[in-house]
Amino acid sequence: MTTDERALRRHPAEHGVQGPPTKALQDAANQESDAATRSGWDRNRIRTILYWATTIVIVLELASGSVWNLLPIEWIVAQLRHLGYPRFLAYILGAWQVAAAVVIIVPGFALIKEWAYAGSFFLWSGAVVSHLIVGDSPDLWGVPLMFGVCAIASWALRPADRRLPETQLRHYRPADAGPAGARSRESRPRAFETGPRAWAVSLGLLVVLYAVSFLTLAAVEPVMYERAVELGWINP
Repeated sequence: MTTDERALRRHPAEHGVQGPPTKALQDAANQESDAATRSGWDRNRIRTILYWATTIVIVLELASGSVWNLLPIEWIVAQLRHLGYPRFLAYILGAWQVAAAVVIIVPGFALIKEWAYAGSFFLWSGAVVSHLIVGDSPDLWGVPLMFGVCAIASWALRPADRRLPETQLRHYRPADAGPAGARSRESRPRAFETGPRAWAVSLGLLVVLYAVSFLTLAAVEPVMYERAVELGWINP
């Protein structure tokens, strides 16, 4: 080995040759990668929490609404009469509310989920319009408006296994969607997985929400009856 070769190996930077990456650079790159991973995980966690929060709100309302409509309680009968709808509409709405609650909360059934979300939005937006037409105050049409907004939020935040392939977010599309949309199933967040556990959790939540609807009915019905009397919908 010549003198020049030995000098080049000892001091590569002085001769315009870059040496191997230093430990500091490697640590910085690792920290940047870890930060990006944590940031993505935090966003997915927040999205999942918001999805389930809005979904539980609308499914609870669908469950309670189906119970109130299928019985039906006096509040429902008086309200339909006040809005100019026939009484038998309560049974139609109640049956569809049961179906929508089941389809929205369980995993899979992406296409039917689209119909359930659309039907739920039509239900609550129709209630808002109906109350506005007869001149009701905001405290009456504001409630269905809130549920309609929650339905839109739940629909927009739903995870990949609850979406049609063409409506999946770019980073959750299957690999054949192209390099920009490629992401393996193994890299998806746990909340996006389906299986027996997901079904058990979803159906368990549905049972709990229906149990709450039935158990609170005895306390809620007199309150709603008094509210209908106060509004002049019922003559005591």
